Amino acid sequence: MAYRVNNIGLWLDEPEELLGQRAAEKLGVTRSDLASVRVVRSVLDARKKGSPRYIYTLEVELAPGRKAPRLPPDVSEAPPPPETLPRVKEPERLPLIIGTGPAGLFCALGLLERGVRSILLERGREVVTRRKDVAKLMRDGSLDPESNMNFGEGGAGAYTDGKLSTRINHPMVRKVIEAFARYGAPDHILIEGKPHIGSDLLPGAVAKLRDELIAGGCQVMFEQRVDDLLYRDGHIAGVKMADGRTLESDRVILAPGNSARELYERFAADGRVSVEAKPFALGFRAEHPQSLINGIQYGAAAKHAKLPPADYKLAENLDVDGEVRGVYSFCMCPGGIVVPTPTQEGLQCTNGMSNSRRNAKFANAGIVVSVSVADFEREGFRGPLAGLEFQRHWEQEAYKLGGGRFYAPAQTIPDYLAGRVKKDPGDTSYRPGLAHTDLNQLFPERLTQSLKAALRTFDRKMRGFISEEGKLIGIESRTSSPVRITRGNDLQSVSMRGLYPAGEGCGYAGGIVSSAIDGLRIAEQIATELT
Repeated sequence: MAYRVNNIGLWLDEPEELLGQRAAEKLGVTRSDLASVRVVRSVLDARKKGSPRYIYTLEVELAPGRKAPRLPPDVSEAPPPPETLPRVKEPERLPLIIGTGPAGLFCALGLLERGVRSILLERGREVVTRRKDVAKLMRDGSLDPESNMNFGEGGAGAYTDGKLSTRINHPMVRKVIEAFARYGAPDHILIEGKPHIGSDLLPGAVAKLRDELIAGGCQVMFEQRVDDLLYRDGHIAGVKMADGRTLESDRVILAPGNSARELYERFAADGRVSVEAKPFALGFRAEHPQSLINGIQYGAAAKHAKLPPADYKLAENLDVDGEVRGVYSFCMCPGGIVVPTPTQEGLQCTNGMSNSRRNAKFANAGIVVSVSVADFEREGFRGPLAGLEFQRHWEQEAYKLGGGRFYAPAQTIPDYLAGRVKKDPGDTSYRPGLAHTDLNQLFPERLTQSLKAALRTFDRKMRGFISEEGKLIGIESRTSSPVRITRGNDLQSVSMRGLYPAGEGCGYAGGIVSSAIDGLRIAEQIATELT
């Protein structure tokens, strides 16, 4: 009999050999009664400053003939392995998948597991070649609009950190993490409470996933931008490429990422694909020395060898001038760097990333405020692309404030709060570089006041967050898609049969894992239709 045993704690100086003994005690048996002990999950609990510990979930198997006399509330029988899904009949015309981010790749994987090959179309380059374009952007501000931090194999997540943590509770979460481990990501992601691959290792895993798709009969076509969709009697008929070629199919999965603005503008202009404005969030990247964050979060234990670089998660719902809105940290990168993420000249936006070792000297995170359709309208933006136009407007303003060449406008946190330009923000991980300026010139006043109120609240939770060593770097604006391609319960567009909007870009996910799950869900929907 196998059991799942939760909430087994170990202090930092305790050896892992104690896990089996504590699991046995919880089950009411002896250690010798356990035939095997396997760590399923490990989470760092640092709520008690100076005395952090790890909390484990274990899967233990009892020796033959043994049975636990009692099952405490945090012990249950181990779940059975997932069933293998049956193969279905492949359609005459292979499904087309637009985009090779997590949603597109995992949709293709899910279809292939059911016996259905697909054709993947990617406007950018394959993930290893793409690295050179990303490096050039960071080195001298040279942007390739088709191959950058957002466009290319692996999507935006491939070069912006590789975090596999997610807030959604879905049975496919484990499947996604196991897939990445199978394709070469470190095995420790299988047990970490906040699994992280790193931007140095994730591209290799993506490439191996693509190789498996090709070996299974899928086609993956790079530097092939889709400019439009083909329609016939209210049903999808295929796609039109940038070079004028057409590809026919009666099933198209739309997973282009949240920066595919040309497609969304085309849909809004011709009116055949239903598009609506969607709330999102924008703000800045906050950057601090990692040693400062370690001290705040771990206290006296900050230098313990078993502790990873500290992270944080902050959130507040604040009433500012009678309006309640959320302000929160986003994509926190311990031991990471701030990176430029534009896809067009004249627009400035940033994100964060960490390599697998998370050994850079700075920590960074987005500090963002939620914005709504009402915010778009106040600034004069209306219609299905109101959020996109609002987003673009502030990216243009940030570019101007930075002085061009993707220099990022930046300011120390105390100076931002005081509305002054006094202390230079100093050393930074951001390349091409910073422009010392007043960030109060960005965003409507009601958003600025919300951000400032939240920063003061965050400092009460993390004393030292407001520090001369902390800086804000502009801007963080692509937290999620500003549009939603509306779909029904069958995951198809409400206005175009056979079109499956997928992932973050179409408004249905937020991060690598949730996007991958959305792609798998669409694969299952198509398989059901083909059964």
